[in-house]
Amino acid sequence: MEALEDYEKENHKLSRVIKINQTKEYESLAISRTAEHVRAYMKVQDGCNQFCTYCIIPYARGRVRSRALDNVLAEARTLAEKGYQEVVLTGIHLSSYGVDFPEEKKADLLTLIEAVHEIEGIKRIRLGSLEPGIITEEFVKRISELPKVCPHFHLSLQSGCDATLERMNRRYRSKEYRERCEILRKYYENPALTTDVIVGFPGETEEDFESSLAFVKDICFYETHIFKYSKREGTKAAVMDNQIPEQIKTARSNELLELGQKKRIKYEEQFVGTTVEVLMEEQIKIDGENYQVGHTKEYVKVALKTEANLQNKLVDIQIDNHSQIIH
Repeated sequence: MEALEDYEKENHKLSRVIKINQTKEYESLAISRTAEHVRAYMKVQDGCNQFCTYCIIPYARGRVRSRALDNVLAEARTLAEKGYQEVVLTGIHLSSYGVDFPEEKKADLLTLIEAVHEIEGIKRIRLGSLEPGIITEEFVKRISELPKVCPHFHLSLQSGCDATLERMNRRYRSKEYRERCEILRKYYENPALTTDVIVGFPGETEEDFESSLAFVKDICFYETHIFKYSKREGTKAAVMDNQIPEQIKTARSNELLELGQKKRIKYEEQFVGTTVEVLMEEQIKIDGENYQVGHTKEYVKVALKTEANLQNKLVDIQIDNHSQIIH
């Protein structure tokens, strides 16, 4: 909110109404500072062309519109000059970045990542949510050669059951998703893979849920974000037969949440006894004592007991026990 208020003060732009489904250009709203003063989020794309049956975004936000490459790079340079060491590339459907560009201005997400990587002062590049389809051998091989790219990948799953994925109109099936995870693990040593899962989608039988649960268990995500399906007026899923009762959704959600917690702890335990690079973000108090906290490249949150102000510094920290990893 503070950053948006600053933007309005600096640019003095009048509000205007946009017919979202008719506009084909990205309206650039560059934010030169954020509240964190450490990590800056750069939205590089808006809209979506996927039309998943549960989602209203293509109707509410319109089709894919990508921000001009030069515009993104200009903002990244400004952020670097202001001291930001990490940028997060985000978008409604980040994987579609550049699909709307004319041939003479052709660029894609890989082009963008490689260009941001060249900016002096930017030490880390983190990616927002990705679609499995973008995870190819070429894409992962090339980003794995860029040391600034964080080994933290959020791959949208929604369900591990193929029948449910089909009803959702997702563009992949579980076999393909698994293969994409294997590619990431081929080029990165133990990357942090995170995902989203919807439970209680219309028509999801107990067998479907068990299939999805088994798939999530087998992939071993670092973090799994669980959502109980809720109707969105105007979507195909809202009028599908066999809507799932709320109590069943809750039971399925609880089961996945329990699994997710176990997998998160298991992933984090491997860092105990190792030294990790942490971008320090803020000071907090734990049991009345001062700690500096920040995140590793894998987005594991680590605490260091110290009186020093280490905000926005990259610090190597020895993790002696699991209690140093906080949430």
